[in-house]
Amino acid sequence: MTIFSKIISGEIPSYRIAEDDKFFAFLDIFPLREGHTLVVPKIETDNLFDLPKDYLDRIMGFAQPIAKAIEKSFDCNRCGISVIGLEVPHAHIHLIPIQSANDLNFTNSKLKLSQEEMKAIQEKIISNL
Repeated sequence: MTIFSKIISGEIPSYRIAEDDKFFAFLDIFPLREGHTLVVPKIETDNLFDLPKDYLDRIMGFAQPIAKAIEKSFDCNRCGISVIGLEVPHAHIHLIPIQSANDLNFTNSKLKLSQEEMKAIQEKIISNL
């Protein structure tokens, strides 16, 4: 069971943003920027492009309102998207409010946010969904 499956099942707490029958979105606890959100399928598949076609067809539709809420919630040029998939063997996409392409550089330092800051970010995004 991956760490993401444990988050989806509630075994590990998370800052949940949205959920449906196929996907779960939550804040990254090691964010590049405030609002950095992960969108994860509820089935364990390591590589995004190994997901069943119906998941691939729906993942962007699930992510779209979250991305729009992120754009409303933070001062950014747009919500960027990244698929790296090396850090956890469970397919996922990153939604990150960005000003430039450099904001998607995963070698940048990660933010260290308090539980209160994470909760405030969660509430801000949810209020804009």
